[in-house]
Amino acid sequence: QVQLVESGGGLVQAGGSLRLSCAASGFTLDTYVIGWFRQAPGKEREGVACSNSNADNTYYQDSVKGRFTISIDKAKNSVYLQMNSLKPEDTAVYYCGAAQRRYGVTWYCTYGMDNWGSGTLVNVSS
Repeated sequence: QVQLVESGGGLVQAGGSLRLSCAASGFTLDTYVIGWFRQAPGKEREGVACSNSNADNTYYQDSVKGRFTISIDKAKNSVYLQMNSLKPEDTAVYYCGAAQRRYGVTWYCTYGMDNWGSGTLVNVSS
């Protein structure tokens, strides 16, 4: 059974940093695409950063390019999102998602994943 558990969210001032973690179980990352999505109040869930298992094929939403970095630790079966220079508009619930790879990384970040965590709240104050 695929399980994804996020952690690391919290309250941070604008300009600050947070590192989100996603612990995966029930599967190994080798044949999966994995990524981070977010949903702000009143908005649809959107892809933020997605990657293949080797992290050599990645996608970033334009608004986070240069500020966010997705990374993967296969030994720990975990995925991370380092978020720097945070802005109030980054405030959202952040979800970890995973899907067996059939399409490209960008496709999954655009249309979503098959498996989801329960999310972690990131609140950026101005």
